[in-house]
Amino acid sequence: MGIIYNRFSMLIRRRHLRNSMPRAEVLFWMHLKNRQVLGYKFRRQHSIGYYVLDFYCPKLKLAIEIDGPSHFTSKAIKYDRQRQEYIESFGIKFFRVTNYDIYKNIDGVINKLIFVIKKLSR
Repeated sequence: MGIIYNRFSMLIRRRHLRNSMPRAEVLFWMHLKNRQVLGYKFRRQHSIGYYVLDFYCPKLKLAIEIDGPSHFTSKAIKYDRQRQEYIESFGIKFFRVTNYDIYKNIDGVINKLIFVIKKLSR
């Protein structure tokens, strides 16, 4: 099967994405970094196969995707569905949130994430 996590061929893309994160991702990262959520380590722009996740917790096998306006076109919805199915085939769970949710209620999003983490860590 080969390497699926953080392939070397994806390094430049991951680095570019980390250095040009949208505002919503930056705000969310401020709450995730340094094990601030229940002590779990999250990575930014982690790749699985040829896809790059916004955030990933290896211990929980939890992907966090932040969806901005570009994710709501019919083409993007289909692409995201196929991408998610591929990633879930490795036993990875998804937590999706919108930019709007982060801007308007980041505390609520973090509380929902804590709920999901507690459920996964049982």
